Amino acid sequence: MKKSFKRRLYVILAFILCLSVVEPISATTISDLKEDVKKSQSQLKKAQQKISDTEEAQEGVGEEIDQMDEELVGLLRDIELIEDAIEEKEEEIVATQIEYEAAVDEKDEQYESMKIRIQFMYEKGDSSYLHIFFGSGNMGDMVNRANYVEELYDYDRKLLAEYEDTVQRVAELQDRLEEDKSELETSKTELQEGQAYLEEVLAQKRTEYENYGVMLTKAKQEAATYTARIKQETAQIKKLEEEERKRREEEERKRKEEEERRRKEQEALMAEEGGENSESDEEEAPKAVVSGGSGKGADIANYACKFIGNPYVAGGTSLTNGADCSGFVMAVYKNFGINLPRSSYSQSTVGRGVSYSEAQPGDVIYYGGHVGIYIGNGQIVHASTERTGIKITSATYRSIITVRRIV
Repeated sequence: MKKSFKRRLYVILAFILCLSVVEPISATTISDLKEDVKKSQSQLKKAQQKISDTEEAQEGVGEEIDQMDEELVGLLRDIELIEDAIEEKEEEIVATQIEYEAAVDEKDEQYESMKIRIQFMYEKGDSSYLHIFFGSGNMGDMVNRANYVEELYDYDRKLLAEYEDTVQRVAELQDRLEEDKSELETSKTELQEGQAYLEEVLAQKRTEYENYGVMLTKAKQEAATYTARIKQETAQIKKLEEEERKRREEEERKRKEEEERRRKEQEALMAEEGGENSESDEEEAPKAVVSGGSGKGADIANYACKFIGNPYVAGGTSLTNGADCSGFVMAVYKNFGINLPRSSYSQSTVGRGVSYSEAQPGDVIYYGGHVGIYIGNGQIVHASTERTGIKITSATYRSIITVRRIV
């Protein structure tokens, strides 16, 4: 009990330590950070697979424990029934022993009585028989007396034989009861041995189950560490991207100010020269172009964008009537003859993994319980929530677990 408590305490302390200590980020560029995110995502996938494998193994051991518990309950029940049967046999043996002793006593008593009569009759010798015959009043009386002696002898012999049969029958019954009791005791011993073995195996299985629990906790600690790392790296990427965006905006602002300054200088110069030509050659402001990519991936991304604004429906797979995140991705790809698994986690295992820096339109981005389709320019289209439905969102709005290239 103390050992188990110490083990649990160790796991809890290790978990807290794991969550509280995250290695500092050493990378300083977006490219390096994205490479670090890719490595962390790979490690997170391994940790998640370890969690899945460990949970499956622990579940299997748990099922074995449940089966053994049921078997143990059956053994204990059978042992209890056998103990009751042994107790009944012992009571029958005691009763039979009493019956046997009474039969033996009665047989001995009859035997002694018969011996006395026979001894009396034969100790008198011929004179006793002569008295029986010649003391009779007539021949009929003599015959009757002789018959009486013979009948008395036969009666004693018959009664003694019956007693002997009774004694033998009771003795055989007693032997049979003893044999039954012996068989029951043997069965009880076998069941007890089975119980001891089962309890030993159960103890091992429970230890194994607990060890899987420790392994599971450790795997979850690793996953938590990599998740925290990914969040930290993603936040740093966002920060650097925001700084880069501001820098570009500032450069664009300065460029436009410079162009405006030059335009005014040109207008002032033309005014001084008396030129009033309103058809001066002014450069047309550049237009922003969003690249949709090319190839089948771009076709998938463009097709997915057609359903923006349609509803989010939990468990749904309809692009028009409503779908959830994985149902939306599955339905879009199905339109191009590609069958994807139904769940978001399963979709995170198809195709091949690429880094976010390599993401192309049509790639599937998995965030942990949620998926979307990358459409380029740092954006995804996804079935977001019941409130917002299918919409476009920044690809880094959440920590990215993996990017999957399917086409």
